[in-house]
Amino acid sequence: MFPWTPDALPTTAGGALFVPRAWQGAGRHDNPDSYGALYLATSPVSAVAERLQAFRGTQLRASDLRRADGRALALARLDDSAMENVVDLDEPLELTRRGLRPSGVATRDRTRTQPAALRVFEEGASGLRWWSTLEASWINVTAFADRALPELSLAGPPQRLTVGMPAVAEAAGLLGVRIT
Repeated sequence: MFPWTPDALPTTAGGALFVPRAWQGAGRHDNPDSYGALYLATSPVSAVAERLQAFRGTQLRASDLRRADGRALALARLDDSAMENVVDLDEPLELTRRGLRPSGVATRDRTRTQPAALRVFEEGASGLRWWSTLEASWINVTAFADRALPELSLAGPPQRLTVGMPAVAEAAGLLGVRIT
């Protein structure tokens, strides 16, 4: 999910692989002094739900899928088959090895999640896998941009989000968002 400018190059503002490092710092795994974080999801529903969660208990209109600057939100499929050295924090043995508990990975407490991500980065990883706090069966990936971007490519053109997309309908339903 990203604010799309159709003629943008993938790694420039408005592109699917653009990392707005200057705006980072508050995200789950942000450490902008060390790396840019590109937040990804392994399923379209998870990606959409992460963006729509602010609409819980309210309604979603087509206009909500555009930003104030006029850019449409879009969904892009990425080919990550070349992405190596991703630490899997959904693996119990990995958590044990790192002295982490599931509650420390899924917390909203950034004083815990950001240092854990920084340690993974400092070990030389390209990113880390973790479960969504919205639905534990959804797997998300935080890619450390400088290392991961050369390993990622678009697997097709981005799709502008619409209220009629199956992933939007499913995410809205799971979050209790009414589509109008």
